[in-house]
Amino acid sequence: MTARSSLTIVLAAGEGTRMRSSLPKVLHPVAGQSLLAHVLQAAPSGPGSRLAVVIGPDHQAVADEARRIRADTEIFVQRERLGTAHAALAARQAIARGADDLLVAFGDTPLISAETFARLRAPLQNGAALTVLGFRAADPTGYGRLLLQGDRLVAIREHADATPDERRVTLCNAGVMAFEGQGALSILDRIGNANAKGEYYLVDAATIARDSGLEAVVIETNEDEVRGINTKAQLAEAESVMQGRLRKAAMEAGVTLIAPETVFLAADTSFGKDVTIEPFVVIGPGVSIADGAVIHSFSHIVQASIGRKASVGPYARLRPGTALGEGSRIGNFVETKAARLEAGVKVNHLSYIGDAEIGANSNIGAGTITCNYDGFSKHKTLIGEGAFVGTNSSLVAPVKIGTGAYIGSGSVITKDVPDDAMAVERSQQSIREGGAKRYREIKTREKKPKG
Repeated sequence: MTARSSLTIVLAAGEGTRMRSSLPKVLHPVAGQSLLAHVLQAAPSGPGSRLAVVIGPDHQAVADEARRIRADTEIFVQRERLGTAHAALAARQAIARGADDLLVAFGDTPLISAETFARLRAPLQNGAALTVLGFRAADPTGYGRLLLQGDRLVAIREHADATPDERRVTLCNAGVMAFEGQGALSILDRIGNANAKGEYYLVDAATIARDSGLEAVVIETNEDEVRGINTKAQLAEAESVMQGRLRKAAMEAGVTLIAPETVFLAADTSFGKDVTIEPFVVIGPGVSIADGAVIHSFSHIVQASIGRKASVGPYARLRPGTALGEGSRIGNFVETKAARLEAGVKVNHLSYIGDAEIGANSNIGAGTITCNYDGFSKHKTLIGEGAFVGTNSSLVAPVKIGTGAYIGSGSVITKDVPDDAMAVERSQQSIREGGAKRYREIKTREKKPKG
């Protein structure tokens, strides 16, 4: 049998009506990336695969997101919302070009897997004209039922139209389908709108296939995988399922999560070996954590790379552009942004390091601030290897602290400091003997009695 190598994927990414948000439904995030991105990353790709994404009018942001994930995406606009089959046929031009298989999916099912898409196509290889994805629902109320005769799918019955016996069926329609490519358009074009809403529904494809003597089959998956997102509550449920998957995968890869249920990961979080994550850590998109690193409790990290055996937190915030070298230490209540810290750098307490480069084995004292913003532009602070910056120092960028330089505590540094130089900037301390006593006496006399 000849292998089926070409595929057209039609992905409906229209707008939902119950999200109560100005953000298009499929752009809402789960585990740090859009619903649409999750589906596109699971969908087949590579030679022979063409992707068509159907969007609603005035949803350029959805088109941009699709093309960000897959640059070859072809965009079609569904100008009227007349049902699932109508959405698929908005991409008629792509379907009509012909392919071995046609896959119809939706942009609001972020938990679907690449393996499930592959399983959907497998029956087509054996002569089926249509494969429908189904699941066993704990509560099937509201779902379309998949009605079988033996292994053959004979109809998909919407809940409202089902008989009492049919409503007892727990095998439900997930909405995702795979068609034999050469006959797909013929089936889709025969779908009518003879229903209460006057819309065109993909579910009718099963009846059309049956009446044409074609084989339609069902493959099953679990209910979680086909969760569609229409409300913020459903979005939260999908987040919970996704986080469970990500935590399990991390631990299976050797990451120690001391209290897994308190740690939040992004879909693209990358871990090395022997990483430890303490409770109550949030990791956003674009984070890589190398071998032996430890992330202490209550830290928040986004778009940052953490080197081997580095230590972060507790209560640290690593913002985009942070890169920590091997063995570096970011301590409690430290914030970094667009900062590169080489191996062995220590920033242990109560500091802000932004738009900075810090050389290996430097020590940044408590309360140090790189003053990177002048109200109009950002400026850079450069600190050489082995430098020591004393506590409560402000480094006013642009400024360069040389290799081995020493900054005295409490200094405001506005000029470059040469290698191995010491810089101290403080006003002269004055002491007035008895001054505290006299001050208290004056304030006591000035204080008005109560009442």
